[in-house]
Amino acid sequence: MRWITRSLFWLGVAALAVLFVGRGAAFLRESEERTEILPSEGRLVETSEGSIFVWEEGPEDAPMLLFAHGTAAWSGLWAPTLKQMGAEGWRAVAFDMPPFGFSDHADDGNYTRTRQAERLRALVTALGTKPILVAHSVGAAPGVEAVMQDLSAFTALIVVDGALGLGSHDSGKTLPFPLGVKVARDAATALTMTNPMLTRTLLKGLIHVKEAASDEVVAVLTQPLVRAGTTSAYSDWLPSLLVPPQDARSTRPESYAALTLPVVYIWGEEDTVTPVDQGYALKEITPGSELIVLPELGHIPQIEDQDAFLLALEMALGLIADHPAQ
Repeated sequence: MRWITRSLFWLGVAALAVLFVGRGAAFLRESEERTEILPSEGRLVETSEGSIFVWEEGPEDAPMLLFAHGTAAWSGLWAPTLKQMGAEGWRAVAFDMPPFGFSDHADDGNYTRTRQAERLRALVTALGTKPILVAHSVGAAPGVEAVMQDLSAFTALIVVDGALGLGSHDSGKTLPFPLGVKVARDAATALTMTNPMLTRTLLKGLIHVKEAASDEVVAVLTQPLVRAGTTSAYSDWLPSLLVPPQDARSTRPESYAALTLPVVYIWGEEDTVTPVDQGYALKEITPGSELIVLPELGHIPQIEDQDAFLLALEMALGLIADHPAQ
């Protein structure tokens, strides 16, 4: 028994060493202040909830498409879509949902779904418009929540492979014990989410078209990872990903029945992260909504096949234009 105890002890020591080496590497890597690395393509918008970074394309006075990204992404991942939709006459705007990209990190570390929705609504107010919201993956959670908080602030809603956790408030799921300790969560985050050496591997796990994890896309995703405080901020956000919210409207089916604005769902048929069955379920409970399914594409269709995604987006906009409420 003594050798087992010793083995477990040294295994624990080794695991801690790996974690803290990873955290140390992140500290050294995250050496740049935001002002030094802010992308020239965008700007910071001052809101009542802090500064939000936005990337804008197209005529300033045109109707706005407002794009929300998914986990560990930022507005730069939407750039090809923004440029195309801007060229077609839309005001195409993507924003960095805190703590990702170049927006303010929350001073209190609060990234619950309802707080994120409040940040989005503050951005919409600051932009002074009533956009069509296009929200992808985890970004769809605060996006839909914001729409449900204030229907009058948005013209329409397009959800792309949304990670909405329908009914998850009844799951009883809690944060795994080790991740409840901030220092351990920081170390785990440094080894995974904010580790640029793993970005391609993690991305491939999300998509069906593996070659879409190109050098160009990986370079975009890793661009903000040198920003000071990134790992700590991502670590603060992580519980909101792992633990279903109890106070959010967007996990509850009855909230979708109350949506009166045009809603279109776009889903990759081969999505293994948020399977397309979720899209069908959402369409079923959202009155007057439409579902566009993209064959041979997975969880991030806008990078897996840009042309196919753009066709789906334009189809969705056509359906919105034809909606009886418009």
